[in-house]
Amino acid sequence: MHDALQYADAHLDDFTRELEELLRIPSVSTDPDHADDVERCAAWLADHFREIGMSGAEVIDTDGHPVVYAEHTAAPDHAPTVLVYGHYDVQPPDPLDLWNSDPFEPTRRDGALYARGACDDKGQLFMHLKAAEAYLETAGELPLNLKFVVEGEEETGSTHLPPFIDDHKARLDADVVLISDTAMFAPDVPSITYGLRGLAYVEVVLIGPNRDLHSGIYGGGVENPANALARLISGLHTDEHRVNIAGFYDDVRDLTEEERATYRALPFDEAEWKESVGVEAVRTEDGYSLLEAITARPTLDVNGLWSGYQGEGAKTVLPAKAGAKISTRLVPDQQPADIARKLKRYFETRLPDTMKLDFRDLHGGQPVLMDRDHPAMQAAADALEGTFEREPFFTREGGTIPVIADFEERL
Repeated sequence: MHDALQYADAHLDDFTRELEELLRIPSVSTDPDHADDVERCAAWLADHFREIGMSGAEVIDTDGHPVVYAEHTAAPDHAPTVLVYGHYDVQPPDPLDLWNSDPFEPTRRDGALYARGACDDKGQLFMHLKAAEAYLETAGELPLNLKFVVEGEEETGSTHLPPFIDDHKARLDADVVLISDTAMFAPDVPSITYGLRGLAYVEVVLIGPNRDLHSGIYGGGVENPANALARLISGLHTDEHRVNIAGFYDDVRDLTEEERATYRALPFDEAEWKESVGVEAVRTEDGYSLLEAITARPTLDVNGLWSGYQGEGAKTVLPAKAGAKISTRLVPDQQPADIARKLKRYFETRLPDTMKLDFRDLHGGQPVLMDRDHPAMQAAADALEGTFEREPFFTREGGTIPVIADFEERL
């Protein structure tokens, strides 16, 4: 291990240069205009796996973007097998005017590397890849069997990964799945994520007249879909900041007292957090701390609104349609499909008779809660403690990684 660490230190500049090369590829999975870039990124990764000695590296087609697979399975008998999951696709960089530098031209500032994908998830994936390289270059072999599966659709819901897992179960068989697509609690605070929220994401469109109308001629006689949608959205929360959907909390598994004690022990500065996001005050569900509310309680948020005229100047339009995209973050034991149905029922039962409803369940992901006492979790904790010289915290995060439940159910 000492030799591998020395190798990594000696090659840090090379590692950084290679990471910058990877970050320059605009592998935006949601945008068809970047489909070729996604393919190019997959090919780049497969080539790099081969260069560091990972045998069997290949790009495997799916009905969507390809999966990159690589392995090194020459460890002694009875050695454990670790499957590392990552994704090479990235979110769109918009709005570009809020970036201080080109999102696809890595820039170093204040000891950090800024680019789209630097910490979601190309940077973390590259860390594991370079760790394997350092060990192979210095020891010649790995003390365990190591496999990588890297997808190109995580940012769009991992639609084609579940069937990929089903089709390659033997190849993906492992004792442990290692995922580094979450955040450390703080740069100097080692942490291991053992829980993630789930997701139900829907689109709601209210349809009124058969075309956009002039508000001066028709206003007062034809109900405005934007007004109607605003009323419905305003009822989605109670004054106590709870989600006002019938049955929304029916299956919620609450925090244990042990977990709440861990939250209280975390070095969390609420004032610093508010300053970092630019707010003067916070609004949380009654009875829960800010940190509990943003990581371990279910929520509902409007992610986008559209209707009518949005160009420069004025246009007195009475719009034909109004729409919203809405996400709910879920906790064990809520089910995405069940929550989507309850959301649909909310809008159906309150829909004015002047409107039609177009409701779409776009995608979802299961919430996950892992056993903190599992031997693999304890091994990770020991490794972090040895590196940081302080005991790591076990934390939950508010985001969603749908593939975790897929691995758990299918492998």
